[in-house]
Amino acid sequence: MKKIYAINGSPRRSGNTATVLEHALKGAAEAGATTTLIHLADLRFSGCVSCFACKVKGGPSYGRCAVRDDLRAVFDQLADADGLILGTPVYLGGESSLMRAFMERFFFPVIRYDAERTSLVKKKYPISFVYTMNVPREQMGAFGYEERFGMSRFFVKMLYGSEAKTLYVCDTKQFQDYSKYDASRFDPAHKEDVHRQQFPKDCQDAYAMGKAMAQELGRQRDN
Repeated sequence: MKKIYAINGSPRRSGNTATVLEHALKGAAEAGATTTLIHLADLRFSGCVSCFACKVKGGPSYGRCAVRDDLRAVFDQLADADGLILGTPVYLGGESSLMRAFMERFFFPVIRYDAERTSLVKKKYPISFVYTMNVPREQMGAFGYEERFGMSRFFVKMLYGSEAKTLYVCDTKQFQDYSKYDASRFDPAHKEDVHRQQFPKDCQDAYAMGKAMAQELGRQRDN
């Protein structure tokens, strides 16, 4: 049975990002995969410390992160994964600090510093991305999000040899009661309307994403 993992890069265990990832894994499970959701906020870890132990030829950590913290066990799990979905809220125009730190530690050790940009990945599998954000979809271009997040897809293509699927969940509801917060630029009625009408569709798209990943992995197994 194929194993599909999802990584929640939000500090909230039950917020928008986690909810979307749960739907993605539900789709994967219903297509026959075993699934695991990992909340980065539950772990103690740092970003890359620039020790370059992963680049020392013949060294004990060549091709893998040498930092010993809670991410080591996660990386051991992902070494046996068949599929991965990375989910993050968008903070200040980029991934959350949790997700950024994870990606530094996940991608950098398997990048070879050679002219061909070859990969040290031992087991290649599909990777998809989920981004949740306060920005409406029609404003994504003005913020340059497609280009910004295209770098992550670039690394997946370079290292894992596959095109990463991406789901953007836009115009999300941040607060249950907007009147309690300094957030007058937002229309609470509009946010509630989007959450009621569009967010379920986004969750269904996530379900389809997870299901399609598991089905494709199943077809590869059968061939």
